[in-house]
Amino acid sequence: MEIVFLGTGGGRFNLLKQIRATGGFRINSKSANIHIDPGPGALLHSLHLKQNLHNLDAVIVTHYHVDHVNDAELLVEAMSGSTLKKGGILIGSKYTLEGDTRGDRGVSLYHQNLVEQSYVGNWGEKKKIKTKKGEFEIEFIKTKHDEKSCFGFKLWIEGVVIGYTSDTEYYDGIGESYRGCDYLILNCLKPVYDQYKGHMATADVIKIVSIAKPKLAILSHMGMKMIPVADNEAKKIEEETGMACVAAKDEQVFGTASDKFL
Repeated sequence: MEIVFLGTGGGRFNLLKQIRATGGFRINSKSANIHIDPGPGALLHSLHLKQNLHNLDAVIVTHYHVDHVNDAELLVEAMSGSTLKKGGILIGSKYTLEGDTRGDRGVSLYHQNLVEQSYVGNWGEKKKIKTKKGEFEIEFIKTKHDEKSCFGFKLWIEGVVIGYTSDTEYYDGIGESYRGCDYLILNCLKPVYDQYKGHMATADVIKIVSIAKPKLAILSHMGMKMIPVADNEAKKIEEETGMACVAAKDEQVFGTASDKFL
């Protein structure tokens, strides 16, 4: 099992500058290959890192903001044999798949019709997903974000538990939701609070990691102010919580035999 980061950048300013890529991350395992939050560049960075697009089993889109969903339709086309046959699994927020109150949606109905299975992720639900090669289980976790149907998740695969907060503010109970994770990927946009809501700063991550106690906390989705200090912030989190913490880099891989953490 491995986690491959196709991009660790977040925020509107980084999105347009691409100081850090915005392609999300991919989980590769014997049971399933899953791409999570394929924002702009997911396709190109997958090709650059020689990730086989046609052996994807699932695409997960936690919410329909462009930095999380932009390349999702391209990956759906790859899962469906370049649209020649139904294939793969699509999991998305309600707004991503069904649309918001204005009718906007992140993945077109045409592309949704190309997959074999599709699921809306609702907070508190737990689903066992069967693939052609095996299965994985996913639990959808509440977020506090301006995309109201956005979700985080815990995912069980190959005996490993992977947590992902997606974009969210801190709220009471979020730390408890992520207990039991081997890897916990936290979208930490900024080192300190500012006027913009909907995302976490380092202090929020410290509170979550202190409660969740993952074997390894991984920072991602970092904004312009976070990127230059990310390693120092990860060290601060590790010192405050006593739990191992790293700031992911673009193209970094976790979970292989060379991973010193697990």
